[in-house]
Amino acid sequence: MDATDSRRQPGVVSLAPSATATLDAMGATDDLLGATVHCDADVPSVGGWLNPNYDRLAELDPELVCTSDALQRDVRDELRNRGYRVHHVEPATLSDVLDSFVAIGEAVDRPEAGEALRADAEARLDAVSERVDGEPRPVVYCEEWSDPPMAAGNWVPDAVVAAGGRYPFVASGERSHEIDEETVVSADPDYAILHICGRGDRVDPDVVAERGWAVDPEVHVVDDSLLNQPSPRLVEGVETLSKILY
Repeated sequence: MDATDSRRQPGVVSLAPSATATLDAMGATDDLLGATVHCDADVPSVGGWLNPNYDRLAELDPELVCTSDALQRDVRDELRNRGYRVHHVEPATLSDVLDSFVAIGEAVDRPEAGEALRADAEARLDAVSERVDGEPRPVVYCEEWSDPPMAAGNWVPDAVVAAGGRYPFVASGERSHEIDEETVVSADPDYAILHICGRGDRVDPDVVAERGWAVDPEVHVVDDSLLNQPSPRLVEGVETLSKILY
């Protein structure tokens, strides 16, 4: 494969669901040659997020491969060693996620689409901010994993604040981490949001009460892609959280 041949028609393989969702939102799915089994796309599968099928990838011969997150660094490095041009992002905050829309637009030679996607996201977030301005800010606990319980980090703290809540569990941009009863009880959350990684919305809300912790939040289950995926789905996640809180 000659990754430097610019005469070839652009073609993209996405090894990150967030990249696939972002390409879809900017109307660039025609560029997509393949994606992982975890992606929502009607294109050939190239294996898993952390274990792509490199033989299948070579058959598709993409001009660009998209990866995301620190967990995919080894995959990114292997791809580059094999001669692929790779667009890799590791957004840590909500602002980083919006910036990544522009970056992927530039990577696939659709800069205007990337800018438009960020502008749309900013407008939607501004609309949420206006709706919750002046309202009391409830404490929100977001759980990314339940065994053991893990409080969500990265951009989720920003998402909660953008939706009108307070999030005293993990600082913006920090990784998700295991949390104990004492920390949750001392924060006395008004809401518990379950968005368990890889489970969609197939989660039993009783999991919080069954722990016997001395808290009684209003529990809601949301599709994990709305908060775990650094794509335009995250903006929908902020809107969803805001509707729950207000």
